[in-house]
Amino acid sequence: MKNIFFALAGALLLTFSATAQESGDKLAKQARKALVSYNIDPANNKDKLDEAKQKIDAALALPDAQAMASAWITKGDIYNTILQKDMGMRALNPKAPLSGDNDALVAFEAFQKGYELTTKKFEKSDAIKGIGEVQGHLINIGNEKYEKQEYEKSFLSYKASLAAHELLKANTQKSFLDDPATLDDQTLYTGLIAQLANRPNDALPFFEQLYKKGNAKAQVYEGLYTIKSAAGDEAGAFAILQEGRQKHPDDTGLLFNEINYYLKQNKLDELTSRLKSAIDKEPGNIGLYVTLGNVYDNLYQIAQKEKNEAKATEYYESAKKYYTDAMGRDPKNAEAAYAMGALYYNQAALLTQEMNAMPEDYSSAGLKKLEAINKKVMEYFDKSLPFFQKAESLNPNDMNTLIALSEIYARKEDADMITEFKKRFEVVKGGGKNASAYFKQ
Repeated sequence: MKNIFFALAGALLLTFSATAQESGDKLAKQARKALVSYNIDPANNKDKLDEAKQKIDAALALPDAQAMASAWITKGDIYNTILQKDMGMRALNPKAPLSGDNDALVAFEAFQKGYELTTKKFEKSDAIKGIGEVQGHLINIGNEKYEKQEYEKSFLSYKASLAAHELLKANTQKSFLDDPATLDDQTLYTGLIAQLANRPNDALPFFEQLYKKGNAKAQVYEGLYTIKSAAGDEAGAFAILQEGRQKHPDDTGLLFNEINYYLKQNKLDELTSRLKSAIDKEPGNIGLYVTLGNVYDNLYQIAQKEKNEAKATEYYESAKKYYTDAMGRDPKNAEAAYAMGALYYNQAALLTQEMNAMPEDYSSAGLKKLEAINKKVMEYFDKSLPFFQKAESLNPNDMNTLIALSEIYARKEDADMITEFKKRFEVVKGGGKNASAYFKQ
């Protein structure tokens, strides 16, 4: 009796499995039938398209339908039909919404899956036909997602358009990307959007594909440099950057990346020519003047420590020139005003260090020398003060400016101003903001 029970249980399991397999196949066939009904008379069978979508989604939730190429191709046809209906509405009203987030992508992936699963020639043909119909929509919807700054979705759509191109070409079919220049642009945009979507590993193959062709645009080199640099491959990143600069010497994107590279490496001598070139290309970019002034300021301080007076003077005058140019072009640039103040302030600081390093000498000559240096220190602080005041009037919450003003007033022993700027500094340090500037423009 016990053996008979187990035999019956086994038979029931086999029967259940067969039923499950049949139900998936049956749902897929019902979905295809509903789609056919809709296509025969769309006006009177609108509900049939919804029925087809529900049936195919249910079918492909089951393992047996997932293994059927015909089920996937049916899904592609259904979602493609929904998309065509939506696009028809958009022809009448460009702002008409789409039924799904990206039915073109859903349809493509279904056709692609069907193509991969089938060994039947007619099913491959049906899948490729569907891919050809959705490719253009993948590109357009990718554009739409990009404009909405939905970069992840835009990337997936663009990537699918390129995959569609490969399948179409493998089957000698026409593609929207047949023109080589159009294909290269689509490949480039796909890589760039992958970066915007914070998917550098996905962007890399697209940039590398274009790079290997030997005629890549500047953006390809910039993309490769950014990805390699972020991954810690400084040598590889710099090699790509240098190659890009050689091939595209007039590209400002690569130039600015080179400037940032040398800033990061603190290679000041290499920076001056790059920054001058950048200023020639973008004379209205005030930040470039300030940055170049900073470079010369740093070079000046190095030359001072090395006791190279000739170079120190040259670098100091150059720093002053570019800070002055920046303020002349934009009198309300707080950064430029602060930088000019810092130039004089740093001179005072260097002299202060020199004074502190002097041996104790309380002779008349020693005291006289000390007094002379201290007088120069105060002169430089006096020169820097108007620029820091200007910077504070433009940005009352910059901590560096507030620190500089506090230090100068401490040197001047101005108790009221020391208290005022200590209070203002503490506000910013505590995460707050001063409601208004102390000094007026």
